Amino acid sequence: MKTILTITGSDSTGGSGVQADIRTIAALGGYAVSAVTSITVQNTVGIQAFYDLPADIVKGQIEAIINDMQPDTVKIGMIRTTETLAVIVEALSKYRPHHIIYDPIVTASNGDRLMTDDVIMQIRHRLLPLCSMVILRESDAERIFNCTSLQDSEITASISANKQGVCSLVLDEVLQHGLSNSFSSALAVYLSQDETMEDAIKHAKEYIRTLVARKSDLSGRSSQLYNEFLEAVQKHYRTNRDVAFYADCLNVSPRYLSQVAHRISGKSPKSIIDHTLAEALSCQLRTTQSTIQEIAYDFGFSSQAQFSKFFKKQMGQAPTEWRKH
Repeated sequence: MKTILTITGSDSTGGSGVQADIRTIAALGGYAVSAVTSITVQNTVGIQAFYDLPADIVKGQIEAIINDMQPDTVKIGMIRTTETLAVIVEALSKYRPHHIIYDPIVTASNGDRLMTDDVIMQIRHRLLPLCSMVILRESDAERIFNCTSLQDSEITASISANKQGVCSLVLDEVLQHGLSNSFSSALAVYLSQDETMEDAIKHAKEYIRTLVARKSDLSGRSSQLYNEFLEAVQKHYRTNRDVAFYADCLNVSPRYLSQVAHRISGKSPKSIIDHTLAEALSCQLRTTQSTIQEIAYDFGFSSQAQFSKFFKKQMGQAPTEWRKH
């Protein structure tokens, strides 16, 4: 059983990162050892925060594993700081593993940049020349190589030699969360088993096809939570316009509620609450004879002035003007 070192971040959902690497390597008969570069705070909605481990801790993990277990195949993923990059390059240059597979994580699934331009530039000049293969999404190809690669199929696209002399394999954008990660891990396993690069890529493709056939996107309780939020808003919007109130009702954090609402509707919870209230107020103005002051107090405003200010902000007109039309 061949030992494979994965150097990457931790994904608490298990869909990517070191967790997915270990799962794939073990499934294909390899023995996975790891060095964690970053810890992410994330769920099925997305990444909420990062904690980049100090470079000396990353270095200590790598050296402890390499000195003792001497893996000849290394798979690299998330690198977010130049300091971490420096200790990885130092270790690779010193120990010279036979195969180095790099799967750059430039952007998150929601499009957020995970690497600075400085990190990308140093990766291009310091890490890429050491790599046997670089695997990346097409959208990241230009940033990493300063060029554009053509896609070929859902699983893989073209293999090309860039100006650094590194062999790159570009993956299609539609691959689900973690599949590029699984592909690179599978490739590392097959290369560690002394397959040629061509055969290793072929077998990694076949493995990914089996995953695509049975894999569904990670899903949490997002849709259910969003519907429960809308129901709660309909029930309480007359008396409560505080997002924290609804988060407490649903037993989630305000931040998570905001992520879910934005992911599903593109709106913040606050804007949904305010829009619901504004629609109800406009209906009252048009269909009842109640005075503006009566409506204001009935809907929990402290004064007619506060009500008028809120209504104008939401609807673009003062209540008296709205009522005339």
